[in-house]
Amino acid sequence: MNAIPSLPLPSFFDPKNAEHHAYEPEQARLLPAAAAWRREHGITPSSADARKTHLLLIDVQKDFCFPEGSLYVAGRSGRGALDDNRRTAEFIYRNLGAITEITATFDTHYAFQIFFPSFWIDGEGRPLAPFREISVNDIDAGTVKPNPEIAAWLCRGDEAWLRKQVRHYCAELEKAGKYRLYLWPPHCILGSAGHALAGVLQEARMFHAFARSTQSWSEIKGGHPLTENYSVLRPEVLSRHDGGSLTEDNSVFLKTLLAADRVIIAGQAASHCVKSSIDDLLDAIQRVDPALARKIYILGDCMSSVTVPDGQGGFAADFTPQAEAAFERYREAGMRIVRSTEPMEAWLHR
Repeated sequence: MNAIPSLPLPSFFDPKNAEHHAYEPEQARLLPAAAAWRREHGITPSSADARKTHLLLIDVQKDFCFPEGSLYVAGRSGRGALDDNRRTAEFIYRNLGAITEITATFDTHYAFQIFFPSFWIDGEGRPLAPFREISVNDIDAGTVKPNPEIAAWLCRGDEAWLRKQVRHYCAELEKAGKYRLYLWPPHCILGSAGHALAGVLQEARMFHAFARSTQSWSEIKGGHPLTENYSVLRPEVLSRHDGGSLTEDNSVFLKTLLAADRVIIAGQAASHCVKSSIDDLLDAIQRVDPALARKIYILGDCMSSVTVPDGQGGFAADFTPQAEAAFERYREAGMRIVRSTEPMEAWLHR
C-alpha cells in the first residue's frame, strides 16, 4: 500500500471557529484557495484514486453542534461536539489527498413530527414537554394521544386512523428493542439556522470538493411526520398499522457505501444517529459478507453522546452507555474504532 502523506492545515483554518455558532466560511474564496493548495501539494482529482475512501459526516448541524443549538450534543464533558468538529475538520485537511468523497447527512424536520411535543397532547388536551418517552401503555391508558387537529392535513381528518397508527408505531419500536418513542425539542427545522452544517465543517467539505474536483454530496433524512429517522439508511418503522407501507429504506445510498473500499464515519450523536446508521450498515454487511465490516472505520474522537443536564450538575438522561455498548459490538464484528489524530496510514494497515 502506498504511503498516505499528511498535509498541513491551510492558513485560513482557525480551530476557534469550531466553537462559534455564527461562523460562516467565505465560500467564494475557497475555490481559488483550493486550486493553489492542489498545485502546491500535488493533489490529484478523486477520480484518480485507486482505492475509494468515503468519509460519512452524520448530522454535523448547528442545532447539534453548539450550545446555542436546540439539541446540543455536549457529551459528559460539556464540550462534546465543539471539540469533535475541530478534530473532524483537522482530519479532513490533513488527509485531503486520501479522502475520495465526503457525504454529509442532514437531519431535516418540520413543525409537526411524531417525536416532537407539538404532535401530542395529554389526556386533558394540554401540550406535552420534551425529554420524555411515550409508550404503548401511555396511549392505551389515554394519558397521551396525538393532537387531533393535525389529522386534517396528515390523514384526511381520520383521527381514528391516526390513533391506530401511533399505537402501532410505538408497539413496533418496543418490539424492535432499539428505542422507545422519545420526545425531542424542535431541532433541525428546514429553513432554520440550526439545520445548516457547522461552519467549520461546511468550509472543510467545500475545500475538499474544490481541491479534489469531486461533488459535495448530501443525504437528507427525517422528514416523514410519522416516523423517527435516526439512521441515514432507514427510518425506524417502515409499516402502517393497516399493513401498508409507511416509507422505505435508503437502498441507493447503502449501495454507495458498500461499493467504497473504505468508509470512515464521524458525526453526531454517537448514541443516536451515528449508532443507528452504523447498526443498519452492519446489518446489511452481515447479510452480504461479514468480512466487509473490516473496511469500516469509526472516528471515535469525532462524535459524542446525547446527555440531558438535570440543572444540578448531573444528568436527567445520559445515553453514553448505549454508545459504548454499540462500539463494543462494532469491534467484535470487525469494524475499527480509531482516532482522528493518528495518521490514517497507521490504522488502515491494522
